[in-house]
Amino acid sequence: MAAVDDLQFEEFGDAATALVANPDATTISIEDPNETPKHQPGPPRGSGREEDDELLGNDDSDKTELLAGQKKSSPFWTFEYYQTFFDVDTYQVFDRIKGSLLPIPGKNFVRLYIRSNPDLYGPFWICATLVFAIAISGNLSNFLIHLGEKTYHYVPEFRKVSIAATIIYAYAWLVPLALWGFLVWRNSKVMNIVSYSFLEIVCVYGYSLFIYIPTAILWIIPQKAVRWILVMIALAISGSVLAMTFWPAVREDNRRIALATIVTIVLLHMLLSVGCLAYFFDAPEMDHLPPATATPNQTVAAAKSS
Repeated sequence: MAAVDDLQFEEFGDAATALVANPDATTISIEDPNETPKHQPGPPRGSGREEDDELLGNDDSDKTELLAGQKKSSPFWTFEYYQTFFDVDTYQVFDRIKGSLLPIPGKNFVRLYIRSNPDLYGPFWICATLVFAIAISGNLSNFLIHLGEKTYHYVPEFRKVSIAATIIYAYAWLVPLALWGFLVWRNSKVMNIVSYSFLEIVCVYGYSLFIYIPTAILWIIPQKAVRWILVMIALAISGSVLAMTFWPAVREDNRRIALATIVTIVLLHMLLSVGCLAYFFDAPEMDHLPPATATPNQTVAAAKSS
């Protein structure tokens, strides 16, 4: 049995000192739980495809699809299924409108504003407001142009509301549908391409049309030069939103196909704006009074001659 004097506590130095004294010794390091561990430097990220993934939001795509599936779990024939598409607050709508009016070069509209919660509330009411803005402004423009002409008789043209609604809603739904189908088809041909969902494309197109609401109101000014300047400004803003949004999705494709896709998107947008201006505001519509009827003296003379 060991003596009492042999049972004494000894103080040990640092692990480094112990290893110097005895290189074959085994040491155990116990870290302080309050001490934050140092992160090891990871491998440098590439600048090619990974930047595209960050721009398009591919890192969060699986999580987004999973959350979207949880939100839209109701059958498509129920009201709850479509209610999720309108689940957006006023702040998000205003933020997306501001993003469509002030496009930031190098920033993706879907990534910044849409992907977290794509909605149909904003696009639906933007299109509805644009329809009435074009129809009412077109009627007022026609009235102001011919104001003061004695032979002009103003007749409200309510048919412009239905025509504007057909044009705007067809563009806001059919063009995104065609673009979505094209991106899905190219995704099957070229594996690098990342396709947007149909709801995201509709959302982008809907918010890109907001700039035409104040533009249509200013089209009341009866000056063709002012109208064409306004349409070019609106086209530059909304067209840049579409181009910067869809270019990252097609630039990995064949160069000619990618450029042709962006040019087609911009040309269709130009056709919409120029067509609305030409039809609703620049069309020569002269609703004159009917020609003057025969005077009573002429009627009496004709009766006597017969």
